[in-house]
Amino acid sequence: PQSQALVDQQTFTARYQEALREARVATVRTQPLTARQIGDRAELTVRVTWSSSILGDLVRDQTVALVYREDRWGLVWNEGYILPELASGNRLRLELRVPARANIYDTAGTALAYQGTAITLGVVPAEIQDEAALLAAISPLLKRSPDDLKALYAGALPDWYVPLGDVSAEVMQENILSLQPFLSAGLRASDRPARLYPENGLAPHLVGYTGAITAAQLHEFLAQGYQPDDTVGQAGLESWGERYLAGTRGGVLRLVGPGGEDLGVVLDVAPKQARSIYTTLDAAFQQGVEQALAAAVESWPEGRAGAIVVLDINTGAVLAAASYPDYNPAVFDAVRPNAAAELSAVLFDPRQPLLNRVLQGQYPQGSVFKLVTVAAGLSSGLYTFESRYSSNGIWNRLGDAYVKRDWREGGHGTISYRTAIVVSCNSCFYDMGYEVNAVDSNLLPQIAIGYGLGQPAGVVGVPEGAEAAGLIPSPAWKLAAIGEGWAPGDAVNMAIGQGYVLVTPIQAANFMAAIANGGTLYRPNLIHRIGAGGGAPEERWPVETLGTLPLSADSLAMLQGALRDVASGPFGTATDKFATLAVPVAGKTGTAEAPPNNSHAWFVGYAPAEPVTLPDGTAVGGPEIAVAVIIENAGEGSAVAAPIFRRVVELYYGLVPLTPYWWGGP
Repeated sequence: PQSQALVDQQTFTARYQEALREARVATVRTQPLTARQIGDRAELTVRVTWSSSILGDLVRDQTVALVYREDRWGLVWNEGYILPELASGNRLRLELRVPARANIYDTAGTALAYQGTAITLGVVPAEIQDEAALLAAISPLLKRSPDDLKALYAGALPDWYVPLGDVSAEVMQENILSLQPFLSAGLRASDRPARLYPENGLAPHLVGYTGAITAAQLHEFLAQGYQPDDTVGQAGLESWGERYLAGTRGGVLRLVGPGGEDLGVVLDVAPKQARSIYTTLDAAFQQGVEQALAAAVESWPEGRAGAIVVLDINTGAVLAAASYPDYNPAVFDAVRPNAAAELSAVLFDPRQPLLNRVLQGQYPQGSVFKLVTVAAGLSSGLYTFESRYSSNGIWNRLGDAYVKRDWREGGHGTISYRTAIVVSCNSCFYDMGYEVNAVDSNLLPQIAIGYGLGQPAGVVGVPEGAEAAGLIPSPAWKLAAIGEGWAPGDAVNMAIGQGYVLVTPIQAANFMAAIANGGTLYRPNLIHRIGAGGGAPEERWPVETLGTLPLSADSLAMLQGALRDVASGPFGTATDKFATLAVPVAGKTGTAEAPPNNSHAWFVGYAPAEPVTLPDGTAVGGPEIAVAVIIENAGEGSAVAAPIFRRVVELYYGLVPLTPYWWGGP
């Protein structure tokens, strides 16, 4: 009671919580060691361990005095029992030591995101002496017209400072001579640490961006030693790799007297260096793929959207991935001039530039899905590749009210199922779906799951929850989701990739890679290696497999031949698009209906389809890359997506030049 009169419970609680908070203590553990009693007095020796996310374990052995009063044992309170050093009103103060955020690179070490210095260029209107010359000098650096820059400060008072935009320290250094005359005549330049990205962003949907800790994240990050106003990765690799890129915080825990005097160091823990991430991307190739996609999408007057992904068929490495429209990650830098307006434009753009269509775009797959259906037909025992079907252009086995038609008027005649893939005969696969469903209504969905569909591809380097699963309907799914039973028509629609079927571009590229490599489904991987740092050596990311396609080796070989004929056979749906290409390719066109809009255009394939010697004399022994292309609401896959696929192959094999990649970063 006497102790409580000196230190009330509220004050005691506040003192204890302050100490735990300042030392970033996550848990407190106690261990009784000895106890000794003499009459109404006793001593208890106890070991107290504070576990801090930054400082590690702080261990103190304490001897606590107890007195027996009013039928109970009570502590003779001493604030040193919180921590011995805190006796006499002392307090703790933590000085954080934060390592510099590490960089994100392509596989060869070209920076895709790095911690550097941003130079903000701004003006004081009253000090400008030669406005036309000043604007002409900074306009190309800020990528804005002189009129746009002038509009930014048009409403400012003459003596106001108005920031206009950021450039990197490297760009500033290269242009310092041309800017020097204006730095004393209206132009101001100020520097600040910043997360820098290539101009307008490169692979922004993969690299991601950093931002302030949100309210929902605050507890988690505080427990790791972050400050509430810290910046963390909020998307893409910046988020997935936070544990590497941020390093491990350290700090100096100091003892401060009641008057604020420094009484020395309680604990000193050095920070651990952050570790850079090296991706599987090649910056120049990634840039070329992005440019090819943007050029194709913007060729329509009203604009479209789309995605391309390129995989190494033998490892699952993501060699390039482009989603359009895209965005500049720098818009999430809240300190950047005009950041609010730029961010608002991105957030409210109806074309959803933040959507990573490679991983999150979910589309009916159209005729590309026939590669799944044929595997189900083979598995059912009802079909071989030489099984024949007579196509007259009309299929009505569901009844005259549900007549379905081939894309080709009059049909394709009597053909084998190998040829049905080459010419993309719809009625052949309507019938296969109908017959397979009659034997086992779960077989086609199960085969699709075996192709890696209906579930996230599990791309290494992508934050959890940032990948869509797509949808493979089944009798159980339809009953649970819609409340209706499975009908033969569901299987018929599914057989040509329509109905409820939804597939992501990464899933499509991944199963095409498995067809090309002989049947192995690899886990797609964006991480080549993690750099050394913090005492850890460089770490190369392992190749992971997900399983094998539900196809025999003979069936795979037959399917590969059919896909080769799609691109080069006399009746192939895309032969005219690849006739003059120096690299033989294999693939499948897809035109996926998306009412009430135009169809989505697909082409998914691999290259080379067979050993080839390139024009420069390089010999390529067989398939190396798988590519999926989709353009939303653009029409036929053969007319729209196949030419883009061709351009990607040309870029990869150097048949057309890549633009030299450089952006002023390290």
